[in-house]
Amino acid sequence: MEKALKKYSFETASEREGTNAEKYVLRKQLFGTDDVLPVWVADMDIDTPSCVLDAVKKRLQHPIIGYEEVPASAYQAQIDWVKHEHGMEFYLDDMLYSHSVVASMHTAIEAFTKEGDGVIVQTPVYPPFFHSVLQLNRKLIKNSLHVDKYGEYSFDIEDFKAKIDENTKLLLLCSPHNPVGRVWKKKELKEILEVCIEHNIVVFADEIHSDLVYKPFKHTVFASLDERAKDITVTALGVGKTFNMAGFAMSTVAIANEELRKQFKKAYEKVHFAQGCVLSHVAFETAYREAKEWLEALKIHLYYNYLMLNEIAKKYSKYIKVTPIEATYLAWLDCRGMGIKDKELRAFFINEAKLGLNAGISFGREGSGYMRLNFAVSSAKMREIVQRLERALQRREIG
Repeated sequence: MEKALKKYSFETASEREGTNAEKYVLRKQLFGTDDVLPVWVADMDIDTPSCVLDAVKKRLQHPIIGYEEVPASAYQAQIDWVKHEHGMEFYLDDMLYSHSVVASMHTAIEAFTKEGDGVIVQTPVYPPFFHSVLQLNRKLIKNSLHVDKYGEYSFDIEDFKAKIDENTKLLLLCSPHNPVGRVWKKKELKEILEVCIEHNIVVFADEIHSDLVYKPFKHTVFASLDERAKDITVTALGVGKTFNMAGFAMSTVAIANEELRKQFKKAYEKVHFAQGCVLSHVAFETAYREAKEWLEALKIHLYYNYLMLNEIAKKYSKYIKVTPIEATYLAWLDCRGMGIKDKELRAFFINEAKLGLNAGISFGREGSGYMRLNFAVSSAKMREIVQRLERALQRREIG
């Protein structure tokens, strides 16, 4: 690992301003000013692995960019990766292309529920989880996560059981969890599984952050729990978060159960997902085949960034606390100690810290008093983020 750290440097990264990067071009619209460092949308201000870029450049030597099928070798690269990294074996027949996890989620809701049916989400959670349910006229069932005095989150199983009725058909599971950063233990997932089996509930498992897990924690693929889990699970996977490749717009859906897959495909084929872009196919396969060492070095770098942020939070603990993180590059900041309303809290980060974060309230009412900060940046930019936050907290303390 020392060799990997020397080989890959994350001290600086390429500048994204002027490149049509979403997090930069939307600053004025979202924050009312361009004078903020954007640390909201979940992609990295870190260069995509050079092996991926080199493979795309090589493909561009052929002058025709036309329609292509996703090659079996690309799916197989992901299958091999998931088996090696997480101990779950999918097969080629299980795999479907998707341009995004959110699109896959919409499709799952269409496939396994009808209007008025209940869909469970575990809040606070990534906003498209509940937006998707409401946009499709399903009944939103909120099973709020439990948070203890140390800021650690867990499932509320009793509430989960109590919320279910005969019209509850689907659970949208976020694993690892965004925004609270939990890696669910096998025991916790088994409790969820037993309830879903008892009530005939299909599980859509968003596992897009499964490769961004910090030691000693280990991700468990929900479908790997046992044969019953495999039979009720739709698993969403992808390279977008892991290798900073969201702009390639390629993810996958893995469905081991044939009947479940047929049901999903009825909704899937109405949308015409097609097969994506030839350059995405090349990038996707290359990342899984060649970028393992880069990822290991990246995770060490990301955790250093997290620790840097946590040090400032400890220094000003009466105002702000960082929720203990086990996965993702998204810090869930408990700012309730500041004693201000959500609107004022957002204004503090924009106007005082000059930072553009996600407001916690956007993840559900359970996020009131929280903010989400993306620390997937270079070391140099992380130091600037921390300095801006510290100066703002210092002024608040003095003033």
